[in-house]
Order: sequence, then structure tokens, then C-alpha cells
Amino acid sequence: MIFGRKKQQTPETASPVSPESPDEVAPPVDDLDDAARWDAEFDRDEGPFDINEVDLSADEDEIKRLDLDTLVLTPFEGMTLQLQVDREREIVQSILVGDGQSALEVAVFAGPAKSSMAGEIRDEVLQVTQKQGGKAQVVRGPFGAEIRRALPVKDGEGKPAMHLSRTWLVPGPGWVLRGVLLGKATFEPDNDEAQTALTEFFSNVVVRRGTTPAAPGSLLPMRVPQQES
Repeated sequence: MIFGRKKQQTPETASPVSPESPDEVAPPVDDLDDAARWDAEFDRDEGPFDINEVDLSADEDEIKRLDLDTLVLTPFEGMTLQLQVDREREIVQSILVGDGQSALEVAVFAGPAKSSMAGEIRDEVLQVTQKQGGKAQVVRGPFGAEIRRALPVKDGEGKPAMHLSRTWLVPGPGWVLRGVLLGKATFEPDNDEAQTALTEFFSNVVVRRGTTPAAPGSLLPMRVPQQES
């Protein structure tokens, strides 16, 4: 089992794109039969993991982790962490991890115990993208099928821009882990160096689903992390 490493701070999330060339950012959606095949070909032997698949208490394992109850994280050098909090309910909905040039938003949802709803979630993301006037492409990614999206937005000066993202969906026993990649790793998707730290980080996430009943697709909340000794 390999746990992560690497460095730096917070990312840009939007990049100006010429109105004449949005397809260069995200071509139309590919055959979704390919997406189902890519999902089926991916396994979780190298993560992300379920809590029952790992032993985090091994004496020889001196890695310092952050325990958010529902997720256990392995920090890397220079990593930044922001909590996305629902203040009304006082729960952590998602986390945003940065390496200085890119960022990864991670959330976990309840899923079926013996099947995957990744395809259903992906279809919903694609439909929302189309309704918002954006473009999406489904490609083979590091965790099965990956959604690449470009959504029209306004930059800080009110000028047209495109918000780029890459979405990973990984199903496990009773859960679906979602990672949304932002920043340089989306502008340069073929640049391995730009995405290594966050890809490794996502691989090393451990999900602790628990036994609390939850409807498939509902958010599984986290708690403020405590540094493990």
C-alpha cells in the first residue's frame, strides 16, 4: 500500500478561453459505453480504500494522518486543506486540498452495498453541464472514467472565461468517493507532474462508511480532523 507525498498552496479555478474555440478545452461527450468499460476495468487495489481493507494501526506505519471520521487522509509535504462547512448543520461537506498550482475537492456519498451508482452520478453531471451551456468529455482517467468539463463563467473583471474541472468517481462498499480536480492539472491534463501529488492523495484516501443508514446518493458528512499521533 503506497501513501502520498508532494508540495505547495491554492489554485486558480478559471481560465479565459476564446469563444471561438471551446471545443479545444472539452470536446463533446464520448460513447458512454466506453465509460462503463473503463469503470469496470478499474479496481481499487491501490486505492482509494475502504477502512476494512487497510490496517492503519500497524506498528511499522509511522505516517501522520488526518481523521475526519468518514474519511482518513494522508497529508503530503506543503499540502493545504480547506473545509467546506455547512454552518447551519455544523457539518463538513467536502474538503479542498491544494498543492500550490492545482486543487482537489473531495466528498463522499452513500452508495448501494453491492453495486455502483457512479454511472448514474456521471450522467447527472453531464446533464447539468449541458443545461448550464458547458461542454463535457468522458475519457479514461486514473480511476476509471473521468469527466472533463468546461463551464462558461465571468472572471474577476466580468469578462467571459471558462471554469475547467476533471471529475473522478470511485465506488466502494456502500459509498461513492468523488474528486473534482481544479487548476493547472485541468489546464494541462497530460502533464503528469502537475497532477501526481493530488492523484496520489486521492489514491490514499480511506473511507469509513459506518453503519448509519443513508439513502444512496446522499452526502456523508465529515468532522473537523484531528492530527493523529
